[in-house]
Amino acid sequence: MLPLSFQPSLPIAVAFSGGADSTALLLACVQKWPGQVRAIHIHHGLQEAADQFANHCQQLCDQWHVPLVQCKVNALHVAGQSPEDAARKARYAALSEAVRVHPDLQGVKDLAVAQHADDQVETLVLALSRGAGLPGLASMPAQWMRDGLQWHRPLLKVPGSHLREYLVDAQVAWVEDPTNQDEQFTRNRIRAQLLPALQRAFPQFRDTFARTAAHAAEAQEILDEVAAADLKGLLENGLPSIKALQSLSPARQSLVLRYWLKTAYQTTPSTVQLTELLSQIAACTTRGHQLHLKVGRGHVRREGAVLTWVAEAGQ
Repeated sequence: MLPLSFQPSLPIAVAFSGGADSTALLLACVQKWPGQVRAIHIHHGLQEAADQFANHCQQLCDQWHVPLVQCKVNALHVAGQSPEDAARKARYAALSEAVRVHPDLQGVKDLAVAQHADDQVETLVLALSRGAGLPGLASMPAQWMRDGLQWHRPLLKVPGSHLREYLVDAQVAWVEDPTNQDEQFTRNRIRAQLLPALQRAFPQFRDTFARTAAHAAEAQEILDEVAAADLKGLLENGLPSIKALQSLSPARQSLVLRYWLKTAYQTTPSTVQLTELLSQIAACTTRGHQLHLKVGRGHVRREGAVLTWVAEAGQ
């Protein structure tokens, strides 16, 4: 059996694509909690093989006596958005909605997804390539809350090759997504070209990279606590006071502004946007100084003595 160390509330739902990773996770959950597992398959409609994936998932769930909920989503990306990001957002929204409305998923409060150790390495490498800060270096958490559900990634310490070996030993088939071989996608290039080189140079890289991500997550948690305390002390009628912000060091201003925008508006400024925002805040020395700056998915504006943020139309 594949060891699972997490302890979700039951029944639990598993995001099931039919690929090796989610098949291994579903099988392990069925073996550990027989009769307490549900599966959700998201049909993205992005390739011809999607119907075959759905049929495969149904057949396997019927064989294992697992209730399967199938959902179709529109995962097409908009201009400026990566196809991977569009598919990911559509998938998570559909999973949450399925748990909320489908009768076969009544009582489910925990959802498991099948990202594993190699996926975690890819996420960290992507973050490094983009010059990300601590939130990016922290990579993917093992568990988190979203839409009132507890989400789990119980395979983050398990290499993808181990999952396939587990399925071969169990004589369980899985489907291969043909897009996983397309190296126009950055993750696929990392998987095909970089991971084998890292394996040769640093055989323990999955463990060491995971520790780096854990250290970054711990440091970010502390910074969030500092930012929360700072924000509480500078709010005026629920919005950040410009004068109070100016009393902080630029680093603390940056920290608290990122925290405010993320927690209040679920938006994240780029480094360039945040640098310009700090410059504009420093220049707010008279009542007549105006501030209207693109930040994240909207604009930060000055309203008297405080800052506010307004989303762009259509967001």
